[in-house]
Amino acid sequence: MREGWGGCPHRANSNIEKNEMPRREILFYNSNLKEPARRLRKNMTNAERKLWSKIRIKQVKGYQFLRQRPIGSYIVDFYCPEAKLVIEVDGGQHFTREGQESDRSRDIYLRSLGLRVLRFNNHDVMKNIQSVVDEIFEAVSSS
Repeated sequence: MREGWGGCPHRANSNIEKNEMPRREILFYNSNLKEPARRLRKNMTNAERKLWSKIRIKQVKGYQFLRQRPIGSYIVDFYCPEAKLVIEVDGGQHFTREGQESDRSRDIYLRSLGLRVLRFNNHDVMKNIQSVVDEIFEAVSSS
């Protein structure tokens, strides 16, 4: 086996141990969205903040969720790479005709990447958080 950079064995020809974690598929994202995503993480809506308090720190069956994550040319509210699950919390702008068309295009793109998309409106998150969390648990369980 040839040595790679830093004296580490080159893994191209090595056998992968059975107990190694499989590598996650890396999704393309627009690097210009890195700063806007960071700003969105700092300025979450009340509904996003409430949902985040229920799904962060692997509270959903040990799955890690990321918030305000760039995927392609979009920034999704929450993303779980292991379950290939996107969660969107929709405010009023999503109920206009233009907002619905934009959401439809976004969902088609995300599904083309093999991701599932769950959408909840702000009212459901604020008033029925347990039902929302139960639906997320169910989605993660079926992945």
